[in-house]
Parts: sequence; C-alpha cells; structure tokens
Amino acid sequence: MDSLLLGIDIGTSACKAALFKKDGTLVATATASYPTHYPNPGWVEQRPDDWWDAVCKALNKLWETADPKSVVGVAVDGQSWAAIAVDAQGQVLCPTPIWMDTRADELCSMWDEDIIFSISGNPFRPSYTLPKILWYKKHLPDVYKKTAHILQCNSFIAYRLTDVISQDLSQSNGLHCFDLQKGAYDFILCNEMGIKSNIFPEISECHQIIGKITSEASKACGLIEGTPVVAGGLDAACGALGAGVLHNGQTQLQGGQAGGMGICTSEYKPHPSLIMSYHVVPGHWLLQGGTVGGGGVLRWFREQFDKDESFDQLTAQAEAIHPGSDGLIFLPYMAGERSPIWDKDAKGILYGLDYSKTKAHTIRAVLEGVAFSIKHNLEVAAQAGAYVKEFRATGGAGNSSLWMQIKSDVTGKPIAVPNSETATTLGAAILAGIGIGLYKDFEEAIQETVTIKNRFEPKPQDVYDENYHMYRRLYENLK
Repeated sequence: MDSLLLGIDIGTSACKAALFKKDGTLVATATASYPTHYPNPGWVEQRPDDWWDAVCKALNKLWETADPKSVVGVAVDGQSWAAIAVDAQGQVLCPTPIWMDTRADELCSMWDEDIIFSISGNPFRPSYTLPKILWYKKHLPDVYKKTAHILQCNSFIAYRLTDVISQDLSQSNGLHCFDLQKGAYDFILCNEMGIKSNIFPEISECHQIIGKITSEASKACGLIEGTPVVAGGLDAACGALGAGVLHNGQTQLQGGQAGGMGICTSEYKPHPSLIMSYHVVPGHWLLQGGTVGGGGVLRWFREQFDKDESFDQLTAQAEAIHPGSDGLIFLPYMAGERSPIWDKDAKGILYGLDYSKTKAHTIRAVLEGVAFSIKHNLEVAAQAGAYVKEFRATGGAGNSSLWMQIKSDVTGKPIAVPNSETATTLGAAILAGIGIGLYKDFEEAIQETVTIKNRFEPKPQDVYDENYHMYRRLYENLK
C-alpha cells in the first residue's frame, strides 16, 4: 500500500482535498463549496464552521476511492487575512471577514503607516487581519472581550483536526504587529495599538508537526486517529511550492479566483504598495502582487452572459481576435483592487466599446486586462529590487494556452506550467511530507513531485505596450 500525503486547501469559494503519492502523482481529489455573505457594503464574510463542514464532506468523498489508513501526513493551506475570533473553548464567536472585506478602512487612517510598514513590511490596509481585529474591538466589544485566539483559516482547520492552537509563519504577514524581518511578534506595537498580545498564537514553521488527528476529528472526517498534521501555510505560498518556486527570481503566477504573482527572494525586499510574506520554504520570502482580477472575472462573465459555454469555449472565441482586442481595454477591479493601487472603490471598466465590438472582443479584453494588472505589479516590484526570471503558473488559468501566451507577451517573461490546478494542494502535501521526514529537503521534494507540462516564451506585441499605457491612464483619470 502506497503512503499518501493529504493536502487540504481552504479557498475563497470551496475546499479542495487531494491525495498524492510520494512522487507527486495525484491519487484522488474532492471539493466541497461554501457560501460567501455580503451583509453590508464592503463586508465579505464566511463562516469558519462552513469550512469545517466542507472539509469533512470533501474528505469523506475521498474515502469512497482511497483508504485513509494510507495517509501518513496532512497539511492545510488557506486564503489569507481571515480574522477568526475563538473563545477559550475554541468556539467561533462571529462570522469572519475574509481577504476581500474592507469594513475596517476608516480605522487604518488612524495610525502611522510608515511606522507600521517599517515593522511589518506591509501596507496598513483593511484587507489584512490586524485592522479587522481593531474593528472587532471598536464595533464588537463583547466579541473582542471573549476572544482567546485569532486564527487563520488553515490554522482553524488544523485546530479542528488536532485541538492545537497554531499560527504558521507564512500567514503572519496579516498581523502588522509581527516583525517580518525578524520573524517575531513586536509586542510593543501591539501595546501601542491597544491589542492584547495573548490572542496571537505561537509561531510554527510551515512544515512543523503541530499535532495529530484526534478521535473526535476522526469520527467527523474519516482520517485515522494519530495521523500527524503539520502547520501548513498561505495558499499562495503553498501554490508557489507546488509549482516548484524555490529560488531567487522564480515567481508564482496565480490564476485562481484571484490573480497575482509572488516573487521568491532570499532577501527581505518589501515595498509599501505590495504584499510581503514569508515563503513556506525556510529562509525565503515572497514579494507578492495581489489583484482581485483573476479567474473570477472570467467566471463572472460566464455566469452573467453565457452559462452554457465552458471556459475553453469562451477562450476559443477570444483566440480569433487580434492582440489588443482592437482597442477594447478592461480594468479588472471587480471588487475594488488590492496591490499596487489599494483602492476599495476602484471599479471594473470596459473602455473602447463601439458597434464593431463583439462578445469575443470582450472576452479577450478581460484576459488582457488581468495580464496588465500583473505587469503593473511587476513594475512596482522592480522598484524594490525584486525581478522575475520565470513564472510558474498555478490555478485553472494555467490550462488556457491563450491566456498563458497573453500573460507572457504582456509581461515579457517566460511561463512554465506544471500541473497547475493541483499546485496548491500539492504544496501543502509536500509540507506534510517534509514534516514527517518522507523527503530529505525541499529540493528533493520538488525534484520528485513537480513536472513541467507546458512552456510559453514571450512574443513582444507593440499593441500591448500601447494598451497598457492606456490601462494605467484610465484608472488615474477616472479614480
């Protein structure tokens, strides 16, 4: 019986669980979705108990074709910047605002951003975890008073599996009172901000074993009691690992619900308009650009205008249109925008419509607009001295040859595509394998598990340069 590694991904719209052999071969996968709630303008909430229910549902689907006795290690990755308030008994006290939530915007302006950035390496924006804690303190004082721990979505699931409270290193960037250069909490800043420091769990390395499956968790999700669980990490960082991003200049190209990139660096190179985090690989950071425009934009287009067509059929139509979409330009700010403009009020825009434009033009403009958002982040990263040598694509967008070629042409960077849709869960599974000693080190793990299935080389297009300049001007003129 093969030893299997389990990766669990708590995404923005669904949980994905996947089982892998030691060589990275996918054995089985299952998903289960959960709702997102929008109770007020700027509020975007999910219920952590819904995540746990989805995990149990997905895992029990896996056991229809796989044996849980084969699982030798488990790791959970998840979306960033949740703020799960739990009491001393581990009960969730309120729905959690997720990374798209901007309700704490007014509170961010009350603090000296330069001081906070000098410690955290990140801009003080409402999407992050700490502003949400400040919001609890001001608007939900009873919840804040009862809060014993603030968890991230992966550490919450790890808690449900093991009864151990944890906080992995890669998710620490959401906590602005965490010194991202030293790798430790700055309790002086916590005190100055009036945040009780005992709500922050002890930091664990992402591949560190934090506990084992409890009997209660075993009954709910089917995993065998005593199976080791490692801390896990940020979904983007696990996706980078699962795509083989280990060395300076290697860069994850995200193509899931959201878009973005993460440049691997062995030096601390923050930029006030970008996102800095620890990689799940020790001794490395990821300088990230996170855009709300990604696969979710194409999904929105399909749901609103053509539910009967697959994503492949939509992109096939776009392939018939010339690069540059005959002057049609799309700004993918469908839920405000994160880096590098950090504008919660930014809106999606189609510019250049006339009677000659077709649905196919619009689809291609959407694909190109997302690529422009990546280019914008790359230009800002270069200001911090971080440069891309090669993209490694992750997420469903990696399956679109057209979209990959557009992104390569727009950015001028080569793109390698591994098994992109399983990169994130594979990255989590690799952490589990390293934690239990199945792999000697990260280098060996990547050599054994990551296979490149496609490559794209940039083909410069003058029209993309022209459209990109217009893309930048449109926001500046309309904001």
